[in-house]
Amino acid sequence: MLQKKICLLGAFGVGKTSLVRRYVDTIFSDAYLTTVGVKIDKKVLRVGAQEVALILWDIAGEDEVSAVRVSYLRGAAGYLLVVDGTRPETLETAASIQRRIGAELGAVPFFVLLNKADLLEDWAIAPARIEVLEAEGWTFRRTSAKTGMGVEETFQELAALLAR
Repeated sequence: MLQKKICLLGAFGVGKTSLVRRYVDTIFSDAYLTTVGVKIDKKVLRVGAQEVALILWDIAGEDEVSAVRVSYLRGAAGYLLVVDGTRPETLETAASIQRRIGAELGAVPFFVLLNKADLLEDWAIAPARIEVLEAEGWTFRRTSAKTGMGVEETFQELAALLAR
């Protein structure tokens, strides 16, 4: 069985923990719990004939005061940058994180999750900004931890990239 470490990164309150809970436990809670440090979960899935264990590192949110600890990233096979679609500043936080991670990990697979996609009436990220980042090689997926939209598919797709 392959084991692959995946880090979930992003600003505070973007839904990293909720995405992990939706994926691993198939549940959602509106209760907000701040992650302190890192929370690690595991989910085994099948990619073709191969079993893959994803070791999910849900890393505490980042802001101008606290930055991701580089030591948490060591050994990561891939990562998910999580953005709150109702808060454009979280995309800029993700861009800052991406610059630092790229320097630390090199070229490893990653997706940017535009989370809270169920809140269309509150959506605040400009499509033009997404297009610019896509031109730089970013791959976006729309997700909703609340409804489950795109969650399973995104983890499955990342696992497939890592199982090659």
